[in-house]
Amino acid sequence: MEAVQDAGVVVTGAGGGIGAALARRFAAEGARVVVNDLDADRARAVAAEIGGIAVPGDASAVVDRAREALDGVVDVYCANAGVASGGSEAAEEAVWAQAWDVNVMAHVRAAHALLPDWLERGRGRFVSTVSAAGLLTMIGAAPYSVTKHGAYAFAEWLSLTYRHRGIKVHAICPQGVRTDMLDATGSAGDLVLKPTAIEPRDVADALFKGIAEDRFLILPHPEVAGYYQVRAGDSDRWLTNMNHLQQKWEAAG
Repeated sequence: MEAVQDAGVVVTGAGGGIGAALARRFAAEGARVVVNDLDADRARAVAAEIGGIAVPGDASAVVDRAREALDGVVDVYCANAGVASGGSEAAEEAVWAQAWDVNVMAHVRAAHALLPDWLERGRGRFVSTVSAAGLLTMIGAAPYSVTKHGAYAFAEWLSLTYRHRGIKVHAICPQGVRTDMLDATGSAGDLVLKPTAIEPRDVADALFKGIAEDRFLILPHPEVAGYYQVRAGDSDRWLTNMNHLQQKWEAAG
């Protein structure tokens, strides 16, 4: 794909799951890929597999080191690292703080570091791995749902603010994806996400189709568009249906 051929690409949370699938796909399309993950061994393993460069560590502070590894230029940044924090309003403040920091503020910090150069050059691509929870919600996971709404809102704001200045933004919003994160969602994920779960490579395929079509919103599960329309057009109907899921989950213990 011409849009990524020889591009300097950074993928955070790329030691496995969706991030690894994105890194593999970008490398297969001819990009030079920095693989970032908190788990240094996993980052190095994926980098070795794809001929990329491992830059392990916190996604919030990776831009400068990634830029240096890519000879000074980051063309594409995939803000993929995330935490699937469960719980209700009663979740500990540390849980809320971590979800906010990883799922939202890491994206903000990356954009802050990247945009001066991108705006000067008149081009750059920011890919945000959000979740269908950012368009809809997820039962049993208030911190995750709320912060993924924030991640989506930030990606949307970036797009509407800078698209006329050459900045491309994509928000990927899948439902269940067969990853360690899905396994961590427990019984709520078993009920809502696992029945229609897809493979990480399917998410990468959806992104590249969206890049080719120059689309902001990437829906690896196309049915999410219908749910999103119902949520916007008849909020009470949508909330009633989601509450039925909540009750079903509670009844199952």
